[in-house]
Amino acid sequence: MLSFLTRIFSNKEEEKKMTYNEDGYYIHPTNRPDNPKVSVIMPVYNSEKTLRKTIDSVLNQTIGFSEIEFLIIDDKSTDNSRSIILDYAGAYPNIVPIFFKHNNGSPATPRNTGIELAKGTYTMFIDSDDWLSPDGIRSLYDLLEKTGDPYAIGRTIKVEDNKLVVTGEYNSCEYRESIDPCSIPHIFQHLGPTARMMRTQFLKDHNCRFPDMKFAEDKQFFIDVLTNCPSISTTKDVIYYVNRFRDNKSLVGSTTIFEKTDTNLEVIKHVIQKGLPEHIERMVLNRLYEFDCITRLFNRHHFLRSFRKDKYYAKFREVLETTEGLRYDFTENFFEPWHKVLVELFKEKRFTDIVTLIEWSLKDTTKETVIREDGLPYYRLPLEAPYEFARINMLAVYKEHQKTDDRFVLRVNIYGDDLDKVNCFVIRQRDNEMNETVLPMNRTDTNLFEVNIPLHQLAELESASHTMFIRYWDYRKLHIKMNTRRIFQYSGRKMDFYTTIGDNFGVKVE
Repeated sequence: MLSFLTRIFSNKEEEKKMTYNEDGYYIHPTNRPDNPKVSVIMPVYNSEKTLRKTIDSVLNQTIGFSEIEFLIIDDKSTDNSRSIILDYAGAYPNIVPIFFKHNNGSPATPRNTGIELAKGTYTMFIDSDDWLSPDGIRSLYDLLEKTGDPYAIGRTIKVEDNKLVVTGEYNSCEYRESIDPCSIPHIFQHLGPTARMMRTQFLKDHNCRFPDMKFAEDKQFFIDVLTNCPSISTTKDVIYYVNRFRDNKSLVGSTTIFEKTDTNLEVIKHVIQKGLPEHIERMVLNRLYEFDCITRLFNRHHFLRSFRKDKYYAKFREVLETTEGLRYDFTENFFEPWHKVLVELFKEKRFTDIVTLIEWSLKDTTKETVIREDGLPYYRLPLEAPYEFARINMLAVYKEHQKTDDRFVLRVNIYGDDLDKVNCFVIRQRDNEMNETVLPMNRTDTNLFEVNIPLHQLAELESASHTMFIRYWDYRKLHIKMNTRRIFQYSGRKMDFYTTIGDNFGVKVE
């Protein structure tokens, strides 16, 4: 204990000797490696509670810490973060501490400083409250060395208090080598810095830098990276764990929805002025308009609770102004067709109907669906014609099941645009999404599909609740609407096939 306190005192004395350069930061002298394979960049601000776990996860990489340059950039912390950083730097020369004289207000400037200083062939980022999988750096490094691509991405796991969740699954649903990034329809939906590695020279050649914004700086940065990438590679390997414990606070949590929308408007304007090819611009702006400026602005309870909905409408009017010069209808590629209805209602100033639509979206757990004359699925909306119906891309409805001595046979009717893209049936543990069982899904008629679930595989599942869904387009999830229940015993285990609050199919194994 005494030696620890002595180090803390020594580090405080060290801080007093820091001489800041004209850019406002100080680089602590270390024996930096001349040719590291990977530079890891970590901005820090008041992270004393999580910092050691994060640093240790980089130190313990299987690629070997001697191959890593670890740039830890402190943004004028007021807690013990600086002392912790200096303590580690004293033991590990590959750690390069960089200290700012004044706080910059966001991670943008620290990350950009890291890019400028990076000596590694490749660069990746980590936040000071998250951590890496032990094989994370090696997995992405080996993939980029094999393909020669400027960018690779792997699996990110969001760690909540009682749950592990796979995020941005389209990024890491399979191993892909040297593909066009725009061949993944959702590639612009998840644009945080997690589980990504980039060729350092590529970032410098294309001047990819984080804009100085309180929110969405990583969104704009990775849009610039991806729209400059001729090819990327992906892996199913777990690379990165995101800390979403309840007691973990962040700058984003203190940003209002209107501040977030303002920064998203800046990103939209940035994308438009880039003059991208139309098909790429459509993909990028679709994410910004549909997810950031419709879902996050309207399809949230804060909108319903607000007594100043006029402020929401005024902000969305600013959003629509940015669409006036586009070469196409920006609503054409929406992933949720009912979002297009919301835009039309807004243009017609039917604000009461917008509230009704959002109440339907957030409060109606079991939404009425119909198969219309065209054989395609629709939601029945709580609105009058012409907005009575809105398309559903895909709908799966339970038809029947049959239990034999050794298997559970499930038959499902599927309707929609992508019946030929159905891949498989998945049983996934609800509190640990890394645990899943994948089974083939067979098409037996135009809309009828069947899966045979061996009972021994059910008996091998963890004692937990499991969601059951159909996977199509390699990563999209289609839940099964079901209003029946079946309970039986097998091999000393209880199998409870049940219906969730939203009428989706699940199984609880005990």
